[in-house]
Amino acid sequence: MIKTVLFDLDGTILDTNELIIMSFLQVLENNTPEPLTRDHIIPYMGESLVDQLRKLSGRHDVDDLVAAYRKISSERHDQYVRLFPDVKEVIQQLRKHQVQIGIVTTKARLTTIRGLEYTGIADLVDAVVTSDDVEKVKPDAEPVVQALQLLKATPQSAIMVGDSAVDIISARRAGVQAVGVSWSLKGKSLLEQSGANYMIDHMRQLYAIVGLE
Repeated sequence: MIKTVLFDLDGTILDTNELIIMSFLQVLENNTPEPLTRDHIIPYMGESLVDQLRKLSGRHDVDDLVAAYRKISSERHDQYVRLFPDVKEVIQQLRKHQVQIGIVTTKARLTTIRGLEYTGIADLVDAVVTSDDVEKVKPDAEPVVQALQLLKATPQSAIMVGDSAVDIISARRAGVQAVGVSWSLKGKSLLEQSGANYMIDHMRQLYAIVGLE
């Protein structure tokens, strides 16, 4: 039976998609050779903010863009951020059956905690690993490995749930089975090609994967 479930944050349990896309488009307006659309943004979602801004702007020094992005995102946060359907219920049920819950994200710790608290699930999470806590972010194995260490969990008894290729690859590199979510803006096929062991269409399907059904 699975004893630990690790979740990516944005696009997996928190619906922050429109907040992210809007923030990038606003920050990068007049900062790219050609105007960007949401279709330019989506493929890079899930990577670290610095990497995304470097790739999208074509610049190496993006400190000013990072600051501008975080300001816009913070100002609009509560207007846009919501839980995906059944997330809170499923996490509560998993914990009721002694399943540990971890968050593994490329987001900064401050905004991660804000999102968890705003959506009312911070108290349901046993460990949080953010970009501030590691040297190498996903797709490196380090964030997933660190979460397992914090929870004193084994790779064999854990799964990682995510909406992007970096989530799947990071999990597999850490020896953890990966679960892709079909509501990913990047599409189901990308997650399958990245090595997802399972695909779910709604959060309650985790019960069967964990062994509660």
